[in-house]
Amino acid sequence: MRDAFATELTNLSKEREDIVLLSGDIGNRMFNEFKKVSPNKFFNCGIAEANMMSMAAGMALSGLKPFVYTITPFTTTRCLEQIRIGVAYHEAPVTIVGTGSGLSYAELGPTHHSLEDIAIIRSIPNIRVLAPSDRNELMSQLQDCVKYPRPTYIRIGKKGEPDIFNKDEHKLGIAKANILKEGNDILLLGIGPIITEGLKAANELMEDGVNISVASLGSVRPLDENFLKMMLKRNFKTWITLEEHGLIGGFGSTILEWLSESEEIRSVKLKRIGVKDKFLHELGNQEYTRKKLKIDSNGIKHLIKNL
Repeated sequence: MRDAFATELTNLSKEREDIVLLSGDIGNRMFNEFKKVSPNKFFNCGIAEANMMSMAAGMALSGLKPFVYTITPFTTTRCLEQIRIGVAYHEAPVTIVGTGSGLSYAELGPTHHSLEDIAIIRSIPNIRVLAPSDRNELMSQLQDCVKYPRPTYIRIGKKGEPDIFNKDEHKLGIAKANILKEGNDILLLGIGPIITEGLKAANELMEDGVNISVASLGSVRPLDENFLKMMLKRNFKTWITLEEHGLIGGFGSTILEWLSESEEIRSVKLKRIGVKDKFLHELGNQEYTRKKLKIDSNGIKHLIKNL
């Protein structure tokens, strides 16, 4: 997904003079093409993320369209005050991109895990929170971000994520949910690249006679409320939310809040799948860590069988 971000932003910079890119000393070679196209619009701000965010806010308030890019914990929690005051309070049109979301950098330990970013950022007014599931959804969301006059946060994967969307079959963009697999028993709602684990589990459960609908929402704020209302009419036995994020304040919590506000919470049985409220001290790659935390396809299958 990070390569897709670099490619799409380079293409957009050819069309718009106001796009600038700020990096926290990461992805320098990845942005070589961007620097060729826009040599005066790439800023390596070093490992000084708070300063970088303030620079982006100032650029945005001066008429530019800044994109801030670095590893997810360092573009969110490390510069939270600057996001809250410099960007969101002033409604500055900054697009903040966190790469390696969730457990993408699991082997580097808790300093590089991003399991609180959705909860933190969505608690701040005036800022959208997006979590595309593949590069095609990411590129469509970036096209929307360039036109949007207020702040946006996008959490993306790292590299090697499979494509799950077809531009000709799916409606892509912000707050546009898509059904990836049809079923009648259970509705599995997911965000981000971990949706592939949900798809794998759903396909394998078909052999046991369990029919699961799998949907990717791609956006936590705003939600595709029309889609959710349509799903309410289908009378699924259970809704399941799936996210590579902590259970507190994340995507599952967002759906619970929406159901509560919609006064539909009594009619839906909801189960959340995510990371429990604790730090992970073991080291391992993303695949190992997902398995350890039971948010891989086997963990999802086991939970659904217990339901």
